[in-house]
Amino acid sequence: MAVDVEGEEALDLDFPRAHGEVPGAALFRQACADFQVDEDLGIEPEGRGEHLYLRIRKSDQNTRWVAKLLGEHFGVDPGLVGHAGLKDRRAVPTQWFSLQLPGTEGVPPLPSLAGCEILAAARHPRKLRTGSHRGNRFVIRLRDFTGDVDGLEARLGLIAAEGVPNYFGEQRFGIDGGNLAEVRRILAMPSPRFKGQRGGLYLSAARSWLFNQVLAARVRDGSWHAVADGPLWGRGRTIAAPEVAVYEEAVLAPWQPWRHALEHSGLRQERRALVLRPEQLTWWWDGADLVLAFALAPGCYATAVLRELAVLTAPEPMV
Repeated sequence: MAVDVEGEEALDLDFPRAHGEVPGAALFRQACADFQVDEDLGIEPEGRGEHLYLRIRKSDQNTRWVAKLLGEHFGVDPGLVGHAGLKDRRAVPTQWFSLQLPGTEGVPPLPSLAGCEILAAARHPRKLRTGSHRGNRFVIRLRDFTGDVDGLEARLGLIAAEGVPNYFGEQRFGIDGGNLAEVRRILAMPSPRFKGQRGGLYLSAARSWLFNQVLAARVRDGSWHAVADGPLWGRGRTIAAPEVAVYEEAVLAPWQPWRHALEHSGLRQERRALVLRPEQLTWWWDGADLVLAFALAPGCYATAVLRELAVLTAPEPMV
């Protein structure tokens, strides 16, 4: 997929695969239940404190919408409703939310939310913050696989042994790459400014795009396994080895305005692993459907694994 902005070259989101041509094709996300995610918080709420933790299973509902409904019910600004990360709408995710409710004790009456089931409720002393969970466990069904079954089995074994490129998924770039298009529009202004929550979203997309450019270059030249990490651009000196810094500088030379925007946004330069190894990867066949189960660390995308297996056909994306 390419993102086109009038007068500028399209941005190609079809990043190179590490393990060669995929062995077949399948249908993806044909039903919400085809993509199940169980968030591993990594702790148990302590049962005391001013923050109410709710473990919610939702279907066909996005995270921000559920946070809004929770905020309305409890009289809390939706922006102050905590969660460890965004979960896909066309899915059945189980995740935790937190609300600061000082001056009360125990578990208050809970709301009834469309498309949601509250599985647990408990108090905890601290707010749930982005990225604070241990990881996510996935069960994903790819329907009606057509192609080389033996080749797919071999590819799964290769991924279990070597991993896949740790790309940021297309979700990070918005529907049809709209977040990247917006970055271009803002940077074309006489005085570019990234304002508010949406501005932060666009900066995050820009940062992810630059990381994917470096990773894609390493996939093309075969060095993606040879180096531990790549840049999440921002201000400050790089901690990369000199030869790595030179490589990244060369790849990102055409993206100086994007780098400049990130350097002046307050984001600090960080590093991200280039290799993604799905943990506890298992799979089985249900007729022509392939069902996969695996766990990923926070910030990693299941689609980075799936894109190495098959050409996927999915319904139109949902907000």
